[in-house]
Amino acid sequence: MIQGVIFDMDGLMFDTERLWDTLWEPTCQALGIPMPEDTAAFYAGGRGLAGEKLRAHIGRYFPQVDPQKMLDKIWQIGGERFAQGVPCKPGLKELLGLLEERGIPRIVASSSPRSMIQQNLQTTGTARYFHDVVCGADVKNSKPAPDIFLEAARRLGLDIRNCLVLEDSFNGVRAGHAAGAVTVMVPDMAQPDAEIRSLYTRCCRDLFEVRDLLRAGEL
Repeated sequence: MIQGVIFDMDGLMFDTERLWDTLWEPTCQALGIPMPEDTAAFYAGGRGLAGEKLRAHIGRYFPQVDPQKMLDKIWQIGGERFAQGVPCKPGLKELLGLLEERGIPRIVASSSPRSMIQQNLQTTGTARYFHDVVCGADVKNSKPAPDIFLEAARRLGLDIRNCLVLEDSFNGVRAGHAAGAVTVMVPDMAQPDAEIRSLYTRCCRDLFEVRDLLRAGEL
């Protein structure tokens, strides 16, 4: 039985993955460096990463610059852009409403900086639905390691096996599976491949479907 729900943020709650992809070019321009040749692989490989794993990923594609310097710049640019507001994914507020109605605890577990998570929750009016937030800086290992979801469950006071993890990225699904959570993928930028299909509990087209499955007792 689902006793708590752990939400990823970018690409799951808010339609921000596409926005992030558009911010690397102005970041490179600001730092005077070229974009990598295989931008698709760079974008896809970095989704869900944080901390040392994200810095290592950036370092592989941008060996000529300090990865932290790039992160500081893109977070600055992203913060300015996201302050204008971000679009909610279809079904988000309806799902949150059902969970609130049923008294099921909710928490955000995102690799993004805490300030950016809180800003997005405030500008979209969704902050009131969540009991807590776990960000990438709160754990030692980022996704695909399970740390962030295990910490989220700990903060909710729940066994991770009784928690529903909602994710859109491959690294997120890997992390949810590794944690032992009921893991549901709601694809955003990429459809699941054979590996990812073997890891998640279920795949839903949107958050409306997640809500309907919970309502019907099928999750």
